[in-house]
Amino acid sequence: MNFFKNIIKSTVILVLGVVLFSCEKRLNKIQNKSKVSYLPVSIAENINTRHTDSGRLTSILESPKMINFSNRKFPYYQFPDGIDLTLLDDSNQESVVIANSAVIYNNTDLIDLRGNVVLTTATNDTLFTDQLYYDQKKEWLFTDFPVKFRTKDYLTNGNGFDANQDFTNAQVLEVTGRIYIEE
Repeated sequence: MNFFKNIIKSTVILVLGVVLFSCEKRLNKIQNKSKVSYLPVSIAENINTRHTDSGRLTSILESPKMINFSNRKFPYYQFPDGIDLTLLDDSNQESVVIANSAVIYNNTDLIDLRGNVVLTTATNDTLFTDQLYYDQKKEWLFTDFPVKFRTKDYLTNGNGFDANQDFTNAQVLEVTGRIYIEE
């Protein structure tokens, strides 16, 4: 009987030892991973960046703070304290977007604007929403969040929005209300 108890004790101790060792190895791997990879590459304050395409100014980005996470598997830049983005079309007409925060994803060239997003076009059309994406490659703005879109003649509410950068092709999706504005 003692022999079986010793075998069971030895087996339990061996199993516990293997489990503890394997956990310790995983813990060491996690601890030994470079902590630097979790930290941002850089933090910039009071930035003012201009983007050109073929010698033409296409956008101006201003923000109180930018955090660079380009060291991640899916690299991005974060703007936690707000953003002011000016988009210029081919005839240098300006549309301005402001938001409480933003993230620019390097691999997809998407800008994710969040919190009190207000977009004002060169013709004074204004879009209000809580989230708006800007695809820099396609020069396209879109969201599936509730929106209010004010033009010269109408105030339109809906759930979603699509537009090209110069707003010659803009539409509110899933319209929930439309009010004619008389001057």
